[in-house]
Amino acid sequence: MKNKILCYIYENMADFEISLLLHRLRNAGRRDITFLSEEISPVRAQSGMTFLPETKISDIQDISSYEALIIPGGPINNEQNAICETACQMISSGRLVAAICFAPQILGRAGILDHYQYTTSCSPEKIKQLGVSDPCPRQNYIMARCVTDRNLITAQGYAFVDFALCVCDYLHIFENETQRYEQLLRIKE
Repeated sequence: MKNKILCYIYENMADFEISLLLHRLRNAGRRDITFLSEEISPVRAQSGMTFLPETKISDIQDISSYEALIIPGGPINNEQNAICETACQMISSGRLVAAICFAPQILGRAGILDHYQYTTSCSPEKIKQLGVSDPCPRQNYIMARCVTDRNLITAQGYAFVDFALCVCDYLHIFENETQRYEQLLRIKE
């Protein structure tokens, strides 16, 4: 069983959207989390906290030891494409890709959303307001808190607890419903 997770971190990401998930994956799920980015340099999140990636995206040559890729939301950035190839490799090899809030924009640019149902906080109205091209194919969009389609999980930004549950369920982190409830809500180990 693979016990390693990739987590893409980038400037101005919405770190709160993945904090609960990462905590549960690391503690209840005993998963090793590898934080990756375009460069090994500090990344400042929306909360003001600074994160230091461990690995450059370009250094990930073999995804076979990773079971999932987690992508937090952040600002619309049509130039943010370095993670697209890794996301495509993960999806095509049957590994989980999980993206929340505006993060599905990356999957849209990678072509993944052409073949999967998804949700996102990135509305057509927001795209128009920002004056950027829409990276999301709207024919597969579903208005829901969280959507699981095969090995892709997407969620609205406000549904970060649902997102954590869906990812943990997909990766079989909890042995039963009681543990699922207790472990998700437990703050300390």
